[in-house]
Amino acid sequence: MESPPVPLLSLLILAFSISASATTIRAIFTFGDSIFDAGNNHFNKNCTAQADFPPYGSSFFHRSTGRFTNGRTVVDFISQFAGIELQKPYLQAQIEVANGSTKDYPSNGINFASAGSGVLHDTNEDLAVTPLQVQLQQFQTLIDQNQIDKQLLHNSLFLFESGSNDIFNYFLPLDPPALNPDAYVQAMLTQVGQFMDQIYKLGAHRIAVFSLGPVGCVPARALLPGTPVDRCFGKMDQMVKNYNQGLETVVKSIPSKYPGAVGVYGAVYDIVQLFRAIPKRYGFLNVSNACCGDGTLGGLVQCGKEGYTVCPNPDQFLFWDYFHPSEHTYHLISKILWSGSQSRIRPLNLKALANLTAV
Repeated sequence: MESPPVPLLSLLILAFSISASATTIRAIFTFGDSIFDAGNNHFNKNCTAQADFPPYGSSFFHRSTGRFTNGRTVVDFISQFAGIELQKPYLQAQIEVANGSTKDYPSNGINFASAGSGVLHDTNEDLAVTPLQVQLQQFQTLIDQNQIDKQLLHNSLFLFESGSNDIFNYFLPLDPPALNPDAYVQAMLTQVGQFMDQIYKLGAHRIAVFSLGPVGCVPARALLPGTPVDRCFGKMDQMVKNYNQGLETVVKSIPSKYPGAVGVYGAVYDIVQLFRAIPKRYGFLNVSNACCGDGTLGGLVQCGKEGYTVCPNPDQFLFWDYFHPSEHTYHLISKILWSGSQSRIRPLNLKALANLTAV
């Protein structure tokens, strides 16, 4: 592991020491969108952003789980690396506690992420997704009701990834936004800052923030009129880069703004662009098209919907469906975030973050 800059390292030592033993985290709490969603939308019967049908989940779970890929997500892999059982979606846990099938909420963490949601409250509101702000309210309610052991939070990892849907929707032709791209990104970052304030007040001390990938490269860009299909959509990716830069600034401010907290920034954009630049090194034969879908780039029809086709080997595809990576892609990203160098995740990787022990 590369050493973090000295000023930050000094702050870390005041609050934590690095353990050489197994990971010290006991739970993972997750907030975000479809990159993280473990099935919350499936348990929200009003929500129309769903992946609870075949062939989603076919490569690992051998059934659809509500995850928007053919198997596990980054959160699942990180949980496995940390030796923690996969977290249940919040809405599933809520139903099980309400009907008495389980007595308590899980002690290994909870997944609050909702596919289709954004950092802006109104993003995809018509799909009845759960906005980031509501995800936070769900978490706070559990704490207020003493459904989560506050001591557990000190031994928990908090994962955050959101913003792709906000930026993709900026380019939808039917409802053009009033803000220019820079102001729109700043509005997004304002919401992220408010989220960080609240999550820290509620007890988060180990926070991992993942950048957006190159949203302008997803096969679903073929749905947007006038968008190039022979290359990534540059205007969209420029907004993504600006947002990611702001995210890293937020992370850099965590040690000084939130005493006792440690934040890391996962450069997912750079990781995915590496896969696209030298695909064969990472086992990819196709980094442009969806394995499962139909139409231009496989981006015009959602996987599993009428008319879709599916490739014989999803592991050879960067994208599983029109928006989302394959399990193979997620596995590669997860390994890099878990044990990679500062060029990919900084100032610490997730393994080091998970090994921090409160003094």
